[in-house]
Amino acid sequence: MKKSTEIVSLPIISISEGQQVGKVKSLVINPDKGSIDFLTIEHEDWQVSVKAIPYKKVVGIGEYAVTVESDSAVIDLNEIPIANQLVNKKIKITNTKVMTRKGELLGEVTEYFVDDETGNILGVLLNVTNREVTLASDSILTYGKDIIIVKEDASSLYLESADQLIHPVPATDDVIGSFAGDVVKSQVDPFEGLTLLDEDDEVKALKEKQVEILLGKTVIKDIVGSDGQVLFTEGTVLTEDDILTALEDGPSVVVELSMHVEA
Repeated sequence: MKKSTEIVSLPIISISEGQQVGKVKSLVINPDKGSIDFLTIEHEDWQVSVKAIPYKKVVGIGEYAVTVESDSAVIDLNEIPIANQLVNKKIKITNTKVMTRKGELLGEVTEYFVDDETGNILGVLLNVTNREVTLASDSILTYGKDIIIVKEDASSLYLESADQLIHPVPATDDVIGSFAGDVVKSQVDPFEGLTLLDEDDEVKALKEKQVEILLGKTVIKDIVGSDGQVLFTEGTVLTEDDILTALEDGPSVVVELSMHVEA
């Protein structure tokens, strides 16, 4: 587990070349999945376009550096519209207000914690009435640009230490009994009753652009989806339905696909 601030500004080292390819400039958050999908790169020679590394291409995050297999892991976001759109959402989490679904303001996020193996957000550190508490990510309903929305009972689920995100304190029988209702609630879809907004014109245009870029190209290696199953086999000539399937699976799959096709 890493704090976000422990990742930003780390040098990025290519293992095969044995050299630095830049420094971590920012963490790109996928608000739908609650994960870090990309690391943007700061490099003095790249002033025109934004470069990034898909999180799935990260080999490891140590105390002194982020490592990748080679500099081929670096992508130009201008060439992958869907990934670029995710960057432009500018979801930052830190210094964002936290509010319950019913409109109660709980506090402000001062830090968040990332599973350095998967990129999943494990939880956030909140400043609540001049004290700091930790809230696990399964209490978070929405990662918004201005506000983070959490479950109504979030204030009863505060953790005293971030270590509890990866080493939960076992509940006693008394606690299990007193919070049985909360356990049942946690099994209910947290998005039940929420109305989903239609995609705006910008997102639709980005998807159409991505289809235009990939349509008719041939996949040169097996592409694995977010569920670990092969989504496209080597030699597949991409149709519009194929590309839409990749888009539904998430930006990281689209990036992987874009990096392994030929005309």
